[in-house]
Amino acid sequence: MPNWGQVMFQDAASSVMFQLISFHDHALLVLTLVLTVVGYALVALMLNKHVNRYIMEAQTIETVWTILPALILLVLALPSLRILYITDEVSQPSITVKTIGHQWYWSYEYTDFMNVEMDSYMLPTSDLLPGDYRLLEVDNRMVVPMQLEIRMLITAADVIHSWTVPALGVKVDAVPGRLNQIGFTTTQPGIFYGQCSEICGANHSFMPIAVESINTKSFMKWVSNFTQ
Repeated sequence: MPNWGQVMFQDAASSVMFQLISFHDHALLVLTLVLTVVGYALVALMLNKHVNRYIMEAQTIETVWTILPALILLVLALPSLRILYITDEVSQPSITVKTIGHQWYWSYEYTDFMNVEMDSYMLPTSDLLPGDYRLLEVDNRMVVPMQLEIRMLITAADVIHSWTVPALGVKVDAVPGRLNQIGFTTTQPGIFYGQCSEICGANHSFMPIAVESINTKSFMKWVSNFTQ
């Protein structure tokens, strides 16, 4: 969960999100170095009254400031492409969950089990228990086993929605008539919250997502209790 005054990302709960945070820090470091050098050069040019007659034509410096930005872009592009492929890769999922966005709630179908499906509505403020988060808690959480790859099949029944859980590094548009796919693996137990991040109508802000990650034994017990 984010907290008041938080500047950085939420704590990563999946390997993909951990790599996204690492790349973010890497890009900020490069940006800081570039801004420092450029800022120093601007200040030096404004304050320095001397002229070096040997760099008036400046072929050497032009070569340097053409090649150096290209190398910096490579340093940013290569890890970025690697993460892009990782986020799109679904290798051997253990469980498949189909998610359908409605105005304004989510439906979940566990296609590997018989009759495990549910609708997930936001809990009204009057029904919240102590410790629950207002506008984020739902009546039926999406429950997944931790440390197993989960494949999400995401679509919508009416307008475009977006299934987004920041701690898992997942953000996928739910488009009517189209089935989008993404995979994630939770690295720890916990409850991870998200919201629809597509402007889908008047109650857009009131269709939250709650993903509960538990161990495999507890998950199988949850499935067996659900089907009874």
